[in-house]
Amino acid sequence: MPLPRGLPVVDHHCHLSPKGDGVRAVERFRAAGGTHLFLATQNYEATVPTSLETYARQFEVTWQLAQKVREEVGVRAYPVLAPYPIDLVGASAKLGAPAALELHRSALDLAGRYVREKKAVALGEVGRPHFPVSEEVTAVVEQAFRHALQVARDSDCPVVVHSADLSADGLLALAAQAREAGLRPDRVVKHYSRSRVPPGSAGGVVPSYLARRELVREVTKEPGPWFLETDYLDDPNRPGAVLDLATVPRRATAIAEDPTQGPDRLWVPFVESVERVYGWRPEVGPEGAAE
Repeated sequence: MPLPRGLPVVDHHCHLSPKGDGVRAVERFRAAGGTHLFLATQNYEATVPTSLETYARQFEVTWQLAQKVREEVGVRAYPVLAPYPIDLVGASAKLGAPAALELHRSALDLAGRYVREKKAVALGEVGRPHFPVSEEVTAVVEQAFRHALQVARDSDCPVVVHSADLSADGLLALAAQAREAGLRPDRVVKHYSRSRVPPGSAGGVVPSYLARRELVREVTKEPGPWFLETDYLDDPNRPGAVLDLATVPRRATAIAEDPTQGPDRLWVPFVESVERVYGWRPEVGPEGAAE
């Protein structure tokens, strides 16, 4: 069964690099049926950023990649920008924790400016390292995360959170932290969710599920909002990691062809959830290209 006419097929979180497959990876995505992707920034240089100028170059590369994807492949790429939270570990070692925090805050402010100028749609990835760090770095990370939530509030945009796996209690705590900052919990997306989040158990925080086959089967009948993502890294040293960019459209085709699920369920992650979290609707033109 083909995918429904007019249905966007959305990868909610991936990375592209000028040093990797770049546009070629998006050609695979488009050939499999993909139409829209959320393009999270990453460090394109060999070392941890230690200046705001480095972050400015990084964000501009991501924005330019998004334009190139649209112009050359016909896929709409939405930039998601922020200093990577793990940067605080390396920057604290090089600059000292106070200077690293000040740099991180300035880079978050710059990402917020991109959002307000309509050159990005969310702050991300923000949050916490997924591994233990020193007490000093932990304190800096928490201050930076609070600032990220405030920038998202002031920029009227979602945040995409990087962290270790969160239990129900952890998700509820994240929702409470968002509310404390004046940000609605349903504008907080937990990127790289690897297990089902039962409806109502996360305080409103929205899971973006890694599109592994069994997990997709498990969550497809859930009410939204929730997303599917590959977290494709576009790293020549790790080809195909985390999941190849063609994965989400392939999973969508499998759902459409499964008589126990069916194509109607695909509107939840690809349309309804985008509308609820981001406030706009991804569209597909008459020839199947993103609009």
